Amino acid sequence: MNIKQKTIKNLVTLSGIGLHTGKSVSMTIKPAQENEGISFIRVDLPGAQPVKVCAANAVMDEKVTRCTAIEYQGVRIYTIEHLMAALHGLGIDNVTVEINAEELPGLDGSSLEFLKVLEKAGTVEQQADQNIFVIQEPIIVANKNSTVVMVPHDQLQASYTLDYAHPLLRSQFFSLSVDSSSFIKELASARTFCLESEAAEIKAQGLAKGANYQNTLVMSAQGPLENTLRFPDECARHKVLDIVGDLYLLGYPVKGAVYATKSGHALNRALVKKIEAQRQKYTTVSYPAAVPGGSGRVFNISEIMKILPHRYPFLFVDRVIEIEPGKKGIGIKNVTVNDGFFQGHFPQKPVMPGVIMIEAMAQTAGVVVLTSGAHNGKVALFMSISDVKFRKVVSPGDQLLMEVEIVRDRERTAHVRGVARVDGEVAIEAEMTFSYTEAHYLNS
Repeated sequence: MNIKQKTIKNLVTLSGIGLHTGKSVSMTIKPAQENEGISFIRVDLPGAQPVKVCAANAVMDEKVTRCTAIEYQGVRIYTIEHLMAALHGLGIDNVTVEINAEELPGLDGSSLEFLKVLEKAGTVEQQADQNIFVIQEPIIVANKNSTVVMVPHDQLQASYTLDYAHPLLRSQFFSLSVDSSSFIKELASARTFCLESEAAEIKAQGLAKGANYQNTLVMSAQGPLENTLRFPDECARHKVLDIVGDLYLLGYPVKGAVYATKSGHALNRALVKKIEAQRQKYTTVSYPAAVPGGSGRVFNISEIMKILPHRYPFLFVDRVIEIEPGKKGIGIKNVTVNDGFFQGHFPQKPVMPGVIMIEAMAQTAGVVVLTSGAHNGKVALFMSISDVKFRKVVSPGDQLLMEVEIVRDRERTAHVRGVARVDGEVAIEAEMTFSYTEAHYLNS
């Protein structure tokens, strides 16, 4: 069942002080039509064009480190991440935000007040389906000792490891599968923070003019100054809140598992750029069509993970087109330089390992045989490989098309013939034999 887009039922208003500018600001959140997305309009600037939330409008300025901003035609709006997190968490796709200053109100430093007004506004389901992108291959962004990794997953999951030179913030960890319920309960009220030792420096940079001990957790060695924690790990939770908000810079929901270590808004925005590049790549990739008489069924990465037990970094097929259920199929592996095996396999001139190509063909075969209906509740394990021939080097940028044919399928074993091609030229061929076993074997 497809998930429908949502907007709010009624407009709502908020006012407050910008966390960094210290300026008074009022904003109105209004319903929007389906497929319009999220846009901000500076009503204090006559004639200003709406600033649409999308990866192209995300501000990548290295000086913008303590918040997230968007910009279009010279109009910039700061500190949108907490509202964006609330919209993302509640699954709201389309709204227009009218604002009379360059920064959203800081409120209590979390998404809680935004959440409350959006819940007051109510939501309404629209006719169009949500434009959800499912991560197809791993993405890594890093800067010195800070990293963010996102890998395929069948829902949005975010994990953060906090590691400050601070007695209360060493190796603080938080992880959450994000949906409306978990967002409301576990994330929305987590507030922004800084160390007591860096507060003066932040002020000296001209930031945090609207910050105080109530809307920012200023962490001393004994705990927050003039405040109390809402959660023991509130700081790590707020980092996850920022990830949820920054990911919505895409302008559409995304499914995947994020693992972040010692990172912040800058790396989150770099991740967003790479996700958008991957979405465009997979939108424009030309996949072979199913032959007449076949099922025409296409299995994307999230469906593949429901069939196969493999996970990153050992899931090597991006998509499977089922030609004849239980008989033939075509698997697709888009080979990129981000594939982990290239780090050590001829890194001077990356070459895809032959054993990985065989494994990719085997995974394609696994999807075909395990969707036939004859082997429900089973997994397929390798028994033997024969007649292997490597005929072409496969490198980053290639698309590997793996054609598998089930030669013989019995109750306990299957014999498969596989041929993989790049640009129509055979790269590898092999005969493979599998045995079936109960899926619960993997949990024993």
